[in-house]
Amino acid sequence: MSDLQFEKHYYSLNEYMYKQFGGKVYKLALNSSCTCPNRDGKAGTGGCIFCSNGGSGDFAPPANWDFDKQINWAKENLSSKLKNNKDVKYMAYFQSFSNTYGDLDFLEKLYKKALSYDDIVAISIATRPDCIDKKVVEMLKRLNEIKPVWLEMGLQTIHEKSAEFIRRGYSLDVYDNALGMLADTNVEIITHLILGLPGEDKEMMLQSVKYVCKQAISGIKLHMLHVLKDTDLAKYYHENRFKIISLEEYCSLLGDALSIIPKDIVIHRLTGDGPKKLLIEPLWSADKKNVLNTIHKYFKDNNIYQGSLIN
Repeated sequence: MSDLQFEKHYYSLNEYMYKQFGGKVYKLALNSSCTCPNRDGKAGTGGCIFCSNGGSGDFAPPANWDFDKQINWAKENLSSKLKNNKDVKYMAYFQSFSNTYGDLDFLEKLYKKALSYDDIVAISIATRPDCIDKKVVEMLKRLNEIKPVWLEMGLQTIHEKSAEFIRRGYSLDVYDNALGMLADTNVEIITHLILGLPGEDKEMMLQSVKYVCKQAISGIKLHMLHVLKDTDLAKYYHENRFKIISLEEYCSLLGDALSIIPKDIVIHRLTGDGPKKLLIEPLWSADKKNVLNTIHKYFKDNNIYQGSLIN
C-alpha cells in the first residue's frame, strides 16, 4: 500500500512531493562531517541517550568520503527501488548529527554543491534548535534562493523532565526562539517527535503534538522510541525494562495524534527506521511494510482523518 492511496486520511509526504515536484522524490543520505554540541562538550559529551554512534544517520556514507563519491554511493543504494534511472528526482538529505553546527563557510559550499546537481531538487538539513543563530539563518536564506530548503529540528518532547532524561541539552524556549529566528526565511520547518519515551503517558505525548502543531511548522515526523545497541538507552532498558509500546497501542496513539494535527501540516513520517543490526526494541518496527500496512488499516477501519478533532 502506498501513502498516495491514503491521502484522504492524512497529508502524506508522497502527496506533498507530487504537488511540489511533479513526482516521487528519493532522499540521498549524505554526510556533512558535522558533530553535535551534545557530544563535543558545549551542551554535553554523551549525546542524547537514544542516539547511536552514527548520530541518527546510520544510513549515511562515511564522513571522510569525497562528496561525489557519497552521491554516487547513495544513488546506488537506491537503485534497487527505482523502476528506471531516467528522470529520477532526489533530495540531498543531511541527517547525521547537527548539520548547522560547524564551519558555516564549509557547510554553505557543501550544500551549494549538493544543490548544483540537476537531479537534486531540494535539500533537507537536520539539526538542533540550539544550533540556529543569525549567521545560520542567513546561510539558509541564501540556499533557499537556489532550491527549496527543509530544516528538520529534533525536539522529541516538550516535557522538561523527559528532555532531562534523554539528555537533550536544551530547554523548550530554545526551540521557540529558533522558530522565531526562522520565521521570515521561507525555509520549511519539520519537527521531530519521539513517541514512547519512558515516563510519558498518552496525554503527555499528545501534548507535544498539540504544542508543535501550533507553531510555524510545515511538517512533522513521528516515530517510536528505538532502543539501539551500544547506546546509553540500551543500558537503561536492560536495567529497568521500561514498557515498550506494542504495534496495536502505537496505531491507537497515532490515530489520536493524527486527529489533532492540522490538515495543512505534512506528515513526513509515521514510523521510523532503526538499523536492524542495532535494533533491540521494538522488534515489530523492523518490518516497516507490515507496520505501515497495519497503521493504514487502523486508520481505515476506525475512520481516522487528519485534523478531524480540530474545531
